[in-house]
Amino acid sequence: MASLLQGSAFVTGAASGLGEHTAYAFAKYGISKLAITDINLEGLSKVAANIQKEWPGVEVLALQMDVRKGEEVKAALSQIVAKFGRLDIAVNNAGITGKSAQIHELDESDWENVLDVNLHGVHRCQKEELGIMVKQEDLGARRGRGTIINVSSMYGTIGPLSPIHVTAYSTAKHAVMGMTRADASSYAGSNIRINAICPGYVKTPMVNDGNGADNEAHPLHRHAQLTPLRRLGLPEEIADSIVFLASPMSSFVNGFGLVADGGYSCC
Repeated sequence: MASLLQGSAFVTGAASGLGEHTAYAFAKYGISKLAITDINLEGLSKVAANIQKEWPGVEVLALQMDVRKGEEVKAALSQIVAKFGRLDIAVNNAGITGKSAQIHELDESDWENVLDVNLHGVHRCQKEELGIMVKQEDLGARRGRGTIINVSSMYGTIGPLSPIHVTAYSTAKHAVMGMTRADASSYAGSNIRINAICPGYVKTPMVNDGNGADNEAHPLHRHAQLTPLRRLGLPEEIADSIVFLASPMSSFVNGFGLVADGGYSCC
């Protein structure tokens, strides 16, 4: 039986959370050459070791990279292509929530940092990925020259409800959706697909450690209970959705934001 995924893949923010589980899912579903990056080298090394133990046939390249630094992004992508020959799938996942504060109380430096990671970081990665993909061999209608999945958020499609104050985060994630749609149109003629995943509240370190969503008294936990499914999502559930967008099963899907939020945004 053919694997669902083939070739090489690249995942940013892979030391924990959605990026970590996406890396595992890619290895599980057939990726043979996997590059993972994060600013957290210790966590990244653990993920790489886990993959090599569970899927020894997968070639793993773990690179420390800060998406806020264009030269590091460019160097990492160059190293990936030099080692793997081509880039079939890219997932731009690295992100931060930022400080929770109403906008009139938010320091400009906090605003700029959230946009630098969540928006400009995605742009830096996507720019380099597209520069690689347009030069690659076109592998046909189902695989093309490559596919890119940007990690947005349900807050890239709706605004957060009070008392959740993450305007900078929501602004960046809305902009990621705009960039995804614009570039999906621009590069479709080169047979490169670009889509986005828009997760809701998911049980990841960014939610649990940063915002205390496991605490039933915390506003985030109460908001998570407002989803029709009445629970936090699991990171592997989002990773499976990313696998779908990365696979030939979604080969006629382009410029789309797949919302995986347990129904929160439809209520």
